[in-house]
Amino acid sequence: MSRPTRILITGATGAQGGSVARHLLKTGHYQVRCITRRSQSEAARALADLGAEVVEADLDDPPSLRVALRNCDGVFGVTNYWEHGEREVVQGCNLVDAILHGEVRHSVLSTLPHTSLLSGGRLHVRHFDTKARVEEYARGRGIPATFVHVAAYYENFLKNYPPRRQRDGTYAFHLPQGSTPLAGVAVEDIGGVVAAIFDESFWYRDKVIGIVGDDLTCEEYAGIMSRVLGRHIEYRYISAQDYAALGFPGASDIADMFEFYRLFVPNRKADLIKSRELYPEIRPFERWVRENADKFAQAMS
Repeated sequence: MSRPTRILITGATGAQGGSVARHLLKTGHYQVRCITRRSQSEAARALADLGAEVVEADLDDPPSLRVALRNCDGVFGVTNYWEHGEREVVQGCNLVDAILHGEVRHSVLSTLPHTSLLSGGRLHVRHFDTKARVEEYARGRGIPATFVHVAAYYENFLKNYPPRRQRDGTYAFHLPQGSTPLAGVAVEDIGGVVAAIFDESFWYRDKVIGIVGDDLTCEEYAGIMSRVLGRHIEYRYISAQDYAALGFPGASDIADMFEFYRLFVPNRKADLIKSRELYPEIRPFERWVRENADKFAQAMS
């Protein structure tokens, strides 16, 4: 099976889809078609400036997806739980159905593990399980696809849990991860792995590829940030129950996510090795921190 040549990308104005679009365009091997609900947005225009074809379509509108898929033989699909909630499942299944009725030779779908099943019903990470249900549907429909399970973004250390100044002048971040390694990856490197999968799509049909740039304990993340940024940064454990009680939107779901990682994902070394094989330029955490020291200074202030 030859590799696809024209690839449709969903979520192209977001983190994963944007990374994939930029990497595919950079290779010069692919024509890239990006779908968006707002083709005149700044992010959409930036993709068009890079050479992407930007068209309007909606995952809630199956006819628009079929039109957008015309003459496309590849798809990168990612859906957004945090914007659409449980409707993410419907949107993902709409995309799978459109792929099934098109002329798509290979798809790469961004999904995640089914935490409810893997934990025996102990944990319910909704934003994981919705993507897992889309993967189950795609497998049941028999579309030729690779499923990528993306690690936590390094960027979370800048946005969602940056080190905060403590009363004694040190800095700390608090997560319910314990001593279990937490896999991470730079958002922009996701596209490098996905582009490599499309290059050799025959070998990755029906496979799950974990996209991981580093696999470190939170103590190790803190040590790297301390060394690179020149500030004393500590990791401090907080229980999942206390984390959920913080009360921000999605706190309970995020708490269960860390509990799933802590109890059921002892490490992702195999995924790290495969990601480096597919995309040798994928960045370890320390290199990424060095490249983003200015952003850390802003986030920590």
